[in-house]
Amino acid sequence: MLNIVLFEPEIAGNTANIGRTCFLTNTRLHLIRPFGFSITDKMMRRAGLDYWEHVDLVLHDSFEDFLKYKEEDANLFLATTHATKFHTDVSYKDGDYIMFGSESKGVYDYIHKQLEDSSIKIPMRSDSDRSLNLGNSANIVLYEAYRQIGFEHMN
Repeated sequence: MLNIVLFEPEIAGNTANIGRTCFLTNTRLHLIRPFGFSITDKMMRRAGLDYWEHVDLVLHDSFEDFLKYKEEDANLFLATTHATKFHTDVSYKDGDYIMFGSESKGVYDYIHKQLEDSSIKIPMRSDSDRSLNLGNSANIVLYEAYRQIGFEHMN
């Protein structure tokens, strides 16, 4: 099973979209507080996720709390526009974690520095300060990771 990690997500609709993908791919979803929305069942249903209770969800109070939970031998990749390697340049394995920063601010500098060697990016035009939607980015990277490991846990 792969793991998607959202660092301080701000938009319920993006989290709901990613939650749907996680549910349908048997991927564990990790959310690191604080959130820019309420994750109550009612609020997530309003965001279009009527099966929120079926998402394999783990909540963490901080990045440090998440690191205590993370499997020691699993890779932790940080998806960021600041990376030099493409998401297709690394090798994924079952159990790995792919982390995405918040929609407006990404992750803190100390996290960037800590994960610099395992940072990845999705190729896109370089003459724009815009980037892909968080949900789209998570889907692109997650499906590449599953492609590499043979779509384990899916039929």
